[in-house]
Amino acid sequence: MAQQKQYHLDSIDRQNRRMNYWDMFATWVGANANNGTWFIGGVIAACGLIGGVEALIMGSAVAYVFLALVGYMGYKTGVSTTVISRAAFGIRGSVGPSIVNLIQFIGWTAVNTFIAATSVSYLCNEIFGWPVYGKPGGQWGLLFGIGVMSVLHLISVSAGQKSIQLIERIGMIIVFVFVIWETIVVFKQVSFTDIAHWQVPAKSKMSFGTALDTLAAFNLAWVTAGADFTRFTNKKSTATTAPFLGAMLGVFWFAFVGIFATIAIAISSGVYDANNSDPSTIASKLGLGAIAMIVIILTSMTANAVNLQAAGSALNNMFPKIKLKPSLWIVTILATFVTMVPMVVGSFLDTFVTFLDVLGMILGPWIAIMVVDFFIINRGNYSVKDLAAAGGKFWYHHGVSWIAYVSWLLGVFTYLGMQKVDWMQASVGAAYPNMLLIGIVYYLLMKIFQKQSK
Repeated sequence: MAQQKQYHLDSIDRQNRRMNYWDMFATWVGANANNGTWFIGGVIAACGLIGGVEALIMGSAVAYVFLALVGYMGYKTGVSTTVISRAAFGIRGSVGPSIVNLIQFIGWTAVNTFIAATSVSYLCNEIFGWPVYGKPGGQWGLLFGIGVMSVLHLISVSAGQKSIQLIERIGMIIVFVFVIWETIVVFKQVSFTDIAHWQVPAKSKMSFGTALDTLAAFNLAWVTAGADFTRFTNKKSTATTAPFLGAMLGVFWFAFVGIFATIAIAISSGVYDANNSDPSTIASKLGLGAIAMIVIILTSMTANAVNLQAAGSALNNMFPKIKLKPSLWIVTILATFVTMVPMVVGSFLDTFVTFLDVLGMILGPWIAIMVVDFFIINRGNYSVKDLAAAGGKFWYHHGVSWIAYVSWLLGVFTYLGMQKVDWMQASVGAAYPNMLLIGIVYYLLMKIFQKQSK
């Protein structure tokens, strides 16, 4: 009978959790110490230095409070984020969040791979004389770079969790040395005073609320991968403060450099172009040479170690018969093809901004529903057995919670509506107010229907 069926559940017992504080901290620093964070810094430079820094601090801190909360959920249950979502969305209903995680983390892998492949094309230009991407014939160097990065990713995921930890430990040290080097070069060419007083061209200026929404979409993406890693630790502090501090350090430092470098190039060239915030372009314009390109490639590997793990976990939740390692191979191969999308669209920046817009309206409501369900409705406690039991507490209606899905869908529409409110776009943005609203809506609906079912 359906009521007796047990769904697959990959739960990590406390005695088998080996991830220490330093590993967790390094994982989340490495997650943000990458090309995408650098690029996002260049995008929010359209707010100016002060506005960009303020938006970065506010937008990141709020998102990573949620990362700590989801990290705690992983520590308590020992299961991945998409499996935890079974409690709110239903055991079968968790397929929806799993699909979102699968798509978005393949997307993030593609973003970082594209930037790293651009660096490979610059290297090929120096070594073989091939044209760089953006010049006639430059697409071949980019395609070669995509192939190189995909092979490196396949090697890293095939070696398992220990390989990922090693990549994060070594990669974090290397990329921080590089960032210090680039920071010194930037301030040798353009003074801090000039950067601080730079005025954004009126046609390129970004509102503060839009910057907050851009950063929310960027940072909340990591929240939905939080438990995928914290389930490997047996200490609460390692599951909460390590992800928060690690992610904050990574995003602050790398986005700051993206802001500074992009403004510095705008000052020296007389033209602000968010496309110039691409790390390979910045490194080339600053004259940092081949070593810089190699480090940019390494930053892609540190970030994509996290992206691919999250995408593989989502696929594993959707298709339990596919074990985690084959799931990682599948998502790595899929990401290779997705990386080529900007070549078809014609603009990496346009593709990236559209990707962030979609994430902003989808991720916020999902996270709000999960957090409210765990901490308020279930008072911080899920039975792992209930997360796998058909006909049990989290079965709802044929395995799906329509309350969660209605709330989620409502969140998408209210986000789109809030984005059109001028004062919100000028100040608080749409993402975080929308999360608050949907959290309240979900709580009230659950309370109303729980009373009716008694």
